Parts: sequence; C-alpha cells; structure tokens
Amino acid sequence: MIEEKLRKMTGGGNIFLLIVMCLYALAFMVNAELALNALAFSTNLFHQLLPVLLLVFVLIFVSNLLVKPDWIRANMGRDSGLRGWSLAIVGGILSVGPIYAWYALLRDLRTKGMRTALIAVFLYNRGIKLPLLPLMIHYFGLAYTLVLAIYMTLFSLLNGILVEKIVERRTG
Repeated sequence: MIEEKLRKMTGGGNIFLLIVMCLYALAFMVNAELALNALAFSTNLFHQLLPVLLLVFVLIFVSNLLVKPDWIRANMGRDSGLRGWSLAIVGGILSVGPIYAWYALLRDLRTKGMRTALIAVFLYNRGIKLPLLPLMIHYFGLAYTLVLAIYMTLFSLLNGILVEKIVERRTG
C-alpha cells in the first residue's frame, strides 16, 4: 500500500529517468568526454544486467503460471509451519546468481501470500553457498564449516521472526 502511494506520488520511474537524463546532459556540457565514458559504462552495465533481468521476468512469468496464491499460502504462508521454514532454508541455500535477481520474484511471492519471515530466512540463507563449501572446508576445516552453516541456519530463523515482528508492528 505504501509502495502504491509512493509510485503515484513520484510517477513511477519516470521522474528518476528524467533526473538521470538531465544529469547526463549537464555532465556532457561540463565534460563531454567524461560524460561519454560514463554513458558507455552505463550501457555496458545494462547489457550485463539484461540477461539477469530477462531471467527474472521469465521466472515471474513461470511462477504466475505454475505457482498459485493458494499454494503459496498453504506452503509458505502463515500456517505453513515447518514445511514453510524448510522450503525457505533450502531455497536460500540452493539459490544462485546475484541477489537483486531474487527481489522481484520474492516480492511477487509475497503478494501471493508468502510470509515476511520466510523471505528473510531465504535471503539470510543465501550466505551458505554450496559450491564454495568444499573450498571453505579446505581452508577452515569441516568442524568450522559445519558449525558456521548450522549457526547461519539457526540465526536465519531468529532473523526471520524478528523481521516479521518489526514489519507487522510498523504496518499493523
């Protein structure tokens, strides 16, 4: 609800786009070569982000087709119980790619009924990277790696509960 009000007040991203264009124009007037370098950098960054953004849109499209709000509420909603917590933990550990790619999908799942606590647990558990665990075991040992992974998982649960209570207090 707050997001909708803010979007209406600011005109979505149009004002931001206008500000960026004005800044580029101003930079071009001050130092054309530097402005062209900045524009080339931004264009290159956009090209790097484009596949990730396309993947996010595909994931949202597929989730809208396959994952119905009733399923989200049953498996990741208020009454999901241990199954919801487990899905959030495992999903966070198995998730790959840049974090910003997951924000839009998690927002979509939240609007369908996913608990705020489970979103926090998912994001917290992204810190446990399966491909890097062998390297971590090599450098720090198995005991340290296991203890750290268990602590991260347990603290993700505490983090999820606290985030949900704070969010509910602010919106409720």
